This record gives sequence, structure tokens and C-alpha cells, in this order.
Amino acid sequence: MVERVKTGIPGMDEILNGGIPVRNVVLLSGGPGTGKSIFSYQYLWNGLKQGDPGVFVALEEHPVQVRINMAQFGWDVRQYEREGVFAIVDAFTGGIGEAAKRERYVVRDPEDIGLLSDVLREAIRDVGAKRVVIDSVSTLYLAKPALARRTVMLLKRILSGLGTTSILVSQVSVTERGFGGPGVEHAADGIIRLDLDEVDGQLVRSLIVWKMRGTSHSMRRHPFEITSKGIIVYPDKVVRLGRVYRVEDLGS
Repeated sequence: MVERVKTGIPGMDEILNGGIPVRNVVLLSGGPGTGKSIFSYQYLWNGLKQGDPGVFVALEEHPVQVRINMAQFGWDVRQYEREGVFAIVDAFTGGIGEAAKRERYVVRDPEDIGLLSDVLREAIRDVGAKRVVIDSVSTLYLAKPALARRTVMLLKRILSGLGTTSILVSQVSVTERGFGGPGVEHAADGIIRLDLDEVDGQLVRSLIVWKMRGTSHSMRRHPFEITSKGIIVYPDKVVRLGRVYRVEDLGS
């Protein structure tokens, strides 16, 4: 039997045949506005509600803004921070600013992967994290693409070695159909791709699980929507993108 971590995102665990295999490092890839951060927030929040401590590594937004963004969906993590079962690693500010001085876990030089690794290990051990999100891992190697695989493999050794089941958010351009680079794609245990396509004058959200080690999963493209309570995936529907956009019931 494969031990799994349930995402808790409505419809997602059905697509994954029960959830993400424990210790997998999953690349969550997509362009701007596709819902990557919301997906990762929801994954961590559902973990906290299930008793799984978590860590969020903020590389592209101020930790204060991360808390505000989560609270907009009713996910107020401050209580869990006070209880010592959730932590935000500030890898954005470099410790600059009054608000940053109040953060417990700060990476003084966000470009120093060794320093980031040390702070990440500390946070995971302190809270006993079972789930980790890094948003976004692309920030660590955009200027040095040759280091992409080495960076992801280093993080994978830390995350898997400490027993976490993790999501690495990966940024791609609107027109790019990849996942963040060949080194990154091959290092990850799983890839979930979120898309936002313009078809017939409307924007269509869909996702597909490109790979997931240790489990079978849906091979179809499924529609999803972002609501006031987070993401909802429709595992019983399939999206067909082409000259004509269609959402079909799998049972029909």
C-alpha cells in the first residue's frame, strides 16, 4: 500500500488516486494567474486542519502579504504559527524593514542557496513539518539556468530526507508549454500543470497531472475553478482544447 498525503483540494485527490505519495517532491507549474499560489496555500491549510504541520517558503512575496492572501480565503495561519506547527520562511525581504524584523525565519541573502537550506532545515525541524511549499523555486535559478537541476536536487534531498511531502511552485511564461526547464522536470517526483487558456474569447482554467511517481493518476485534462473558498477540481469532467473548447462529462 502506498502511503499518501491528501491535498484536501476538492476533486484533486480523486485525480491522484488518493493523494500525493509521501515524500514526493511535486513541481506545480503554470503561467501567471493560473492559481499556483492558491493551490499551494490550500494544500498547506488543509494539512494544518488534518494535523500536518507545514512550512511556506516565501521567495516572491513579503510574508505579511502571504498571510493576507491566505486570510482572504478564510485561511488564517497566525493561530498555527503561535502554536508552533506552521512557519513562514522569509526569503524575500533579506531582513529589511520593520515587519521583516518580526519574522522568526529569515534568509539574510535570498540568493545564497546554502543559507536558504540551513534556514529551511531549521524551520522544518522546529515545527515538525509534514508539508512544505516553496513559492517559487524558479526565483532561485532564473538568472542561472545551468544551476536549476543542482538547486532542485539539493532541495529534494532536504525535503524528502526530512520526511516532508512538498510542492515546488514553478513559473513559466504564458506561451510556454513546459514545466520550468529540463533539469527541474526530471528531478521532480511529480508534475502538476495549471493552465489558463483563452478560447473563443473566454479564459478557461484546467489542470493535468503530467507525472507522479509511486501512483497511477488521471491522464486527462480536467477543468477547475477558483472560488471564495479556494480551488475546486472537477475529476468527472475533461477539457478538450482546440479550435473549439469543450468540457465533457466523462460518464457521457
